[in-house]
Amino acid sequence: QVQLVESGGGAAQAGGSLTLSCDTTGYTHTTNTLAWFRQVPGKGREGVAAIYPGYRTVHYADDVKDRFSISQDKAKDTLSLRMNSLSPDDTAMYYCAADPGVVTTWQRAEEYRHWGRGTQVTVSS
Repeated sequence: QVQLVESGGGAAQAGGSLTLSCDTTGYTHTTNTLAWFRQVPGKGREGVAAIYPGYRTVHYADDVKDRFSISQDKAKDTLSLRMNSLSPDDTAMYYCAADPGVVTTWQRAEEYRHWGRGTQVTVSS
């Protein structure tokens, strides 16, 4: 059974950096989509970044594309999100998501079959 486990969240100062990791052990699909989403109370899950390993392409939300970097380490079964220049607006619960197929619209949470439980990121000014 696939179980995604996030880690690396915590508190940071504005302008600081954090790296989130997601253990994707057991997720062996050769053609899949891996992504990071975030959610604040009262709102839906927002796509932050996605990677299509089979196509070697990545996508970012407009408000993070110059600050965040998504990457996959297949040898370690790890998906990472490096977050630089953090702002209080980045405060949210961050989720790792995965689907065994190539999702059509990477920002739509409904397209992902598997999810982690989330890791909280809190950025103070």
